[in-house]
Amino acid sequence: MNKIFPDAAAALKGIVADGQLLAVGGFGLCGIPEALIDALRDSGAKNLTVISNNAGVDGFGLGKLLETRQISKMISSYVGENKEFERQYLAGELQLEFTPQGTLAEKLRAGGAGIPAFFTKTGVGTMVAEGKELREFDGETYVMERSLVPDISLVKAHRADKSGNLQFRLTARNFNPAAAMAGKICVVEVEEVVETGALDPDQIHLPGIYVHRIVHNAHPEKRIEKRTITEKAGV
Repeated sequence: MNKIFPDAAAALKGIVADGQLLAVGGFGLCGIPEALIDALRDSGAKNLTVISNNAGVDGFGLGKLLETRQISKMISSYVGENKEFERQYLAGELQLEFTPQGTLAEKLRAGGAGIPAFFTKTGVGTMVAEGKELREFDGETYVMERSLVPDISLVKAHRADKSGNLQFRLTARNFNPAAAMAGKICVVEVEEVVETGALDPDQIHLPGIYVHRIVHNAHPEKRIEKRTITEKAGV
């Protein structure tokens, strides 16, 4: 089975539709499948619910889909640094399911593992637990969280072989593997494609069984988040 597609648009052709649930990898500006996001924007698919640790920034990453109003709901753990996200949310134009970061990671991991729900102490006694089942274990209260199984996962990896076995680099490994595992269809954007068997089996971070389509993007933008500090007097 050939998993390599000539470009991002071809990789999304025939699988993207209005109203879908999508998971998009990335952690801050690291590990964002930018070519696939551009192709999703160009597809015109709308009314999308997107699971992602964050919502990109204005003009980059998922920020592009917010600008075109293709996202109707975000399931995220961090939504700062995006003025358009803030404007739409405060205006009631965008739904938000705010989820603790560890819980979001486990919801994806559980979805990929075939686990429909799990219990966690995170969020008990807060608005996160409102409307959810509570249960006591060993004298402690836990809230039940449903797993996430997106229709499509858009993922960024550093290297893939032609069978779809993946290697991630550094922080890009945070959410991309879990997003890849959870999706019914997983599309991966990589910087390098090698022959099957070229990767050391012990250095494979995600097996190709989870990967359905691969796009080669040899020169991604790779934006860097910059630290802002307050200068101290006399320094």
